[in-house]
Amino acid sequence: MPVAVQALPYVTGLLAAALLSGWLAGAWLALPLVAAAGFVVFFFRDPERVSPAGEGLVVSPADGRVTEVERRGDGARISIFLSVFNCHINRAPIAGTVTSVRYTPGRFRPAWDHRVPHENERNHLELRAADGDYGVTQIAGILARRIVCSKRPGDAVARGERLGLIQFGSRTDLHLPSGVEPVVRVGDRVRGAVTVLARRATAARRAAS
Repeated sequence: MPVAVQALPYVTGLLAAALLSGWLAGAWLALPLVAAAGFVVFFFRDPERVSPAGEGLVVSPADGRVTEVERRGDGARISIFLSVFNCHINRAPIAGTVTSVRYTPGRFRPAWDHRVPHENERNHLELRAADGDYGVTQIAGILARRIVCSKRPGDAVARGERLGLIQFGSRTDLHLPSGVEPVVRVGDRVRGAVTVLARRATAARRAAS
């Protein structure tokens, strides 16, 4: 399975420490470091994903569990909690163009804290699609200490395309425009680029009929 390049410094450091520890003190001390390197590889896994085809579909920007589905004026916000066992690659929920990328430094409160969207370190991307403007917010959690974003304003993205990642536990928020209806509930498990989180209202009505 492919692994994000951001894993390389961690894996290299842990394996070097394991070799040194094994040489100085024996395998019993090296084994935990080798196991930690294996977990880092697992954490930074970057699997290939195929997004579902169909008009008006909005896919999940992250793997994890839905913790909030909140109506906000004419739109909605869906929050996804990523544990250290989830894949942490963030993906585009729709096909469109990146219109802005805004990084905000902040705290590292636990991802389930209600103050997280306003106080934690975060990176917000605005994506413009044919049916409106979408937002994806990468939010650092208590264990996360670095947000990586690979896109810049003006970049075109496909549905399910990689946007970046958050290292070691985090939260991702999806902001929906008017006329796009959430189809998930709190507690649902979702997969980035694969699980449909919302549908444009006209597409949702056709799917129900």
